[in-house]
Amino acid sequence: MKTPTRPLAIGLLVVAFFALVLGRAQAGGSHYFPPVADPVVKEECGSCHLAFAPSMLPASSWQRMMDKLKNHFGDDASLDPAVAAKITEYLVNNAADTGGRRHSDKLLRGVSASNAPLRITELPKWVKEHRKVPDWEWKHKDVRTKANCAACHSDAERGYYED
Repeated sequence: MKTPTRPLAIGLLVVAFFALVLGRAQAGGSHYFPPVADPVVKEECGSCHLAFAPSMLPASSWQRMMDKLKNHFGDDASLDPAVAAKITEYLVNNAADTGGRRHSDKLLRGVSASNAPLRITELPKWVKEHRKVPDWEWKHKDVRTKANCAACHSDAERGYYED
């Protein structure tokens, strides 16, 4: 009697594929933040640095940041008011304490939305996750700044920050 190996092999391959995909999605867990999906936000914010996931900061942080684009961490990032309003709306609607809540619970532990930092790198969870990174690594020519997530997290642009 002939064993149906081909259908079994295909079935196992399909199961393995889905296990890999689902495992990848779950592996991010507290290290996954949906990447920016809005093309305007990607273009304007991503032209100078990684367009950070809105779910990495609360709405109050994004609002304060967008209100101070003339001095955006030492640079003038001023935008046309209509474009700035569109970006602000997207960031606030998908912020850690609004639309992006399910991805940011652990990141925002111990952070008051009314007094949240403007820098993701100042969040207690971020500090804890990066405490063992030696100072010399931050100064490496390929890293240069703590905000350069993609230097160490190759899938940062896709929302994955697992090592």
